[in-house]
Amino acid sequence: MNDFNVSCPIPLDKYPQVLLAHGGGGKLMQQLLEKMVFSTFKLPQDIPPHDAAVINLPGSKIAFTTDSYVIHPLFFPGGDIGSLAINGTVNDLAMSGAHPLYLSLGLIIEEGLPMETLWRVIQSLKKAANRANIQVVTGDTKVVDRGKGDGIFINTAGVGIIEHNQSIAPQFVHPGDAILINGDIGRHGISIMALREGLELETTIESDCAPLHNIVLEMLNQDIEIHCLRDLTRGGLASALNEIATSAEVTINIKERAIAVQEDVQGACEILGFDPLYVANEGKFVAFIPQNSVKGALEIMKSFSQDASVIGEVTGKGTGMGLVTLESKIGSQRIVDMLSGEQLPRIC
Repeated sequence: MNDFNVSCPIPLDKYPQVLLAHGGGGKLMQQLLEKMVFSTFKLPQDIPPHDAAVINLPGSKIAFTTDSYVIHPLFFPGGDIGSLAINGTVNDLAMSGAHPLYLSLGLIIEEGLPMETLWRVIQSLKKAANRANIQVVTGDTKVVDRGKGDGIFINTAGVGIIEHNQSIAPQFVHPGDAILINGDIGRHGISIMALREGLELETTIESDCAPLHNIVLEMLNQDIEIHCLRDLTRGGLASALNEIATSAEVTINIKERAIAVQEDVQGACEILGFDPLYVANEGKFVAFIPQNSVKGALEIMKSFSQDASVIGEVTGKGTGMGLVTLESKIGSQRIVDMLSGEQLPRIC
């Protein structure tokens, strides 16, 4: 069941659909912003609505990120484009070890989008922002011609504060580091594809769309040493590990037996011809942790999900190139390469 307020503040009998005028800068646009957006997010009194938000940050070291969301369909089991936009931006900040604080929100709406659909998305944005304790402080709205926007696209930018002295980035990965993951993989991408293709599975596969900052901040608060973090979005686990191996010029070995994949996700991958290692996630990340911090880090991860595990380690330093290998369930070794393209388009 979708959790949203069915009472739309803009009279649907007068404007049942989004019009081009709602993005034209006039009264209709102002009505849409004031009655839907501003009234929903209730901007702090010291941050008035303006083209740019001026924010006094409680520190000097910040993280800043931006992303755009064009997922199709807009609503899917376990989430929607609204929750995805908030969580995706929060997670990008979390991967630098930042405490997410502020968010910008850009809505590109297609003429003809039902107002009820827009209201559902905005309510989802609010709910996800509240859950992540991040404040929407500025934004923009555009309306494009019918047939030119596929419903709605969302752009976000996020700002977070760095409250620790650790350096978390691929270049700090070292041989001997353990690789931890916070749960099972593949659910988001397969949830979207099952819905698109109309697959009648025995169970409904729900996306893992969720914020990750609380796990990361808990590790930092308990003084867990972290060398690198990466969320496993487009391209999945395999692409993320290849990117890190290349950046750090290291060899990574992972164990297939240690990587959790739900049975229904595995079955759907076999039907669709996908490898779960390459399927997108929206609530999973890997952490590169020195051996002396592995026990503490894993305990924290397991307090959020029992599927968290150590899936491999950095086995050596390369010579200008990175390499990812996998030990299969039967003990053989194979190279896990980067895909040349994207096997699941429009999943975020």
